[in-house]
Formats: sequence, structure tokens, C-alpha cells
Amino acid sequence: MNSRVCSSPPPPAEFVGTLSWGGGGELELVLYASYLVWKDLGGGFRWPLALPLGLYTLQLTLSWTFLMLFLTANNPGLALLDLLLLYGLVASMVLIWQPINKLAALLLLPYLAWLTVTTAITYRLWRDSLCPAYQP
Repeated sequence: MNSRVCSSPPPPAEFVGTLSWGGGGELELVLYASYLVWKDLGGGFRWPLALPLGLYTLQLTLSWTFLMLFLTANNPGLALLDLLLLYGLVASMVLIWQPINKLAALLLLPYLAWLTVTTAITYRLWRDSLCPAYQP
């Protein structure tokens, strides 16, 4: 029998540094990559930009949602689901951006590495939680 008491999920203090885009410049790389795609497709707000930059916008939204789910709602299960969606979205961005600008696609790979680490940590926190309410 386990004597640990479950009152809330683990505190995110040790996790906050990882959440802030890893501190390794991933945000700048993704921003520059989106600029390269925008420039190579002619700039402006034209139809060919809808899918590549629409995915980028959705990725920003999911990234923000993860922070809200994990830090504000204290729900590592939903945060994990959000991260898995985000991972798939960024992987699809790599595939869609590669024919447009190979460098832009390569610049997303450090972000995928950061998402891998963050997903592993979030999974561990979710799994180690004794609260069944936090299970997805």
C-alpha cells in the first residue's frame, strides 16, 4: 500500500525552465523559419500562404494552450494530449515546409527535440500522479 497522499499534481517549479522554449533559441529559429516560408511564397497575405502559415499559427496556439493547461489548470493529462497534438503538427510543418524552403524545415528540428524532452517530462509527471482525475 502506498502511503503518499494526492492533493494536487507535482509543482511545476522544476519544469518552468523547460517550458520557456528550452532557453536554446528555439523560438527565434521557428520565427525565422516562418519568415523564410513567407518570403519564398511571395509575402503578403495571399492564398498560397494559408496552409504553411496557418499551421504555424495553430502551432503557436497549441503551444500557448499547453502552458495554460499545465501551469494554470494543473492538468498534466490534458497538457500531455496537447503536446502530442503539437508534436504531430510541428512534424507536419517540417514535411509541408520542406519543398518550400529546406532550411526552414531544418530549423524546426530543434523545436521537435525540445518537444520530445517536454513531452517526456510531462508524461512522467502525469504517470507519477496518484490522482485519477488527472488521467486523460
